[in-house]
Amino acid sequence: MDVAMTSTTETVCPSCGGPVSEADRFCEACGTELNPGSATSPTTPALDTDTEPTIEISTVPVDQVGPCQSCGGTVGAEGYCETCGTKAAKLRDHFEEQPAPWVAGVCDRGIRHSRNEDAMALGADAEPGSRALLVVCDGVSSSLDSDVASLAAARAACEVLQAGHAKGLGTDSSRGSAIAARLKAAADAASDAVLDNTSPDSPNPASCTFVAAVLEDGLLVAGNVGDSRAYWFPDEAEPVALTVDDSWAAELIATGISREEAESGPHAHAITRWLGKDAPDHTPRTTTIHVTGPGWLVVCSDGLWNYCSEAAPLADLVRQTAAGCGGEPKATASALVDWANAQGGQDNITVALARI
Repeated sequence: MDVAMTSTTETVCPSCGGPVSEADRFCEACGTELNPGSATSPTTPALDTDTEPTIEISTVPVDQVGPCQSCGGTVGAEGYCETCGTKAAKLRDHFEEQPAPWVAGVCDRGIRHSRNEDAMALGADAEPGSRALLVVCDGVSSSLDSDVASLAAARAACEVLQAGHAKGLGTDSSRGSAIAARLKAAADAASDAVLDNTSPDSPNPASCTFVAAVLEDGLLVAGNVGDSRAYWFPDEAEPVALTVDDSWAAELIATGISREEAESGPHAHAITRWLGKDAPDHTPRTTTIHVTGPGWLVVCSDGLWNYCSEAAPLADLVRQTAAGCGGEPKATASALVDWANAQGGQDNITVALARI
């Protein structure tokens, strides 16, 4: 994820040779950490960036996380297999949430990046189709502590959304406005969380995207800042993209340039709005629709839509994947993450689903 801002002299990543600027802390292409002066030659050895996250996904001790993925041996307290010595995957690299059987999400590091800067937080009532809250944040790779900030932002936003049902004045329009206002308050909380995890003197302040979708009794409200997206894929109607990216690519598309050309250019993922200390504005643009039949609500980072951007083909992918997973949301989200990794996994991947 790139922030659309004026940068200083461009050079190349020492690991993959991708373009970076001297102000970047991490390579956008592969996630390698860049020390001052290191991004000068593609032949320079890659740096070891395997550091532990500041915010933990779980309080489960590492030796209770599970067996070694390489040999099945026991993972010791230091995080290495006691049999073969393989370092265990960090909990932040891949985690899943399922607050109710009909709502689930999977967040994964992908293949190319050295850390997972995506994050999600989900909530749902037990009754299928009643109330669901899906939040996804994607950390900006070139900023410091974006992995910490994105997770804090997602959790803070979800807490606000979980605070209560929006009543409005009893009409659908007033209820939709009340949900939209609560979603904006959630974005405020997410922004505050990012600021709380930003060093005051950081040369690259922590920053991330934000997208959230709220379903309450037939009303679906989605809002975003940046280029993480929400989609609605009804079973018996045309698929709908609920959000419009805040990105250079979206601006090019608005001028008439084809989506394929705009989203494949060198600045395809340069965003024009984000959450963070240097953000120009973090008020989400919201969309409200009535849900009148069954379908899939999808909230995702660009790690998924990189490989299938338009609503119609992505809807086909989700439906086909769900059919192969028996319609189970967590299995479907996991399979979609696997699919994105199979396409190259060049970015972190988050897929959150609600089966209405």
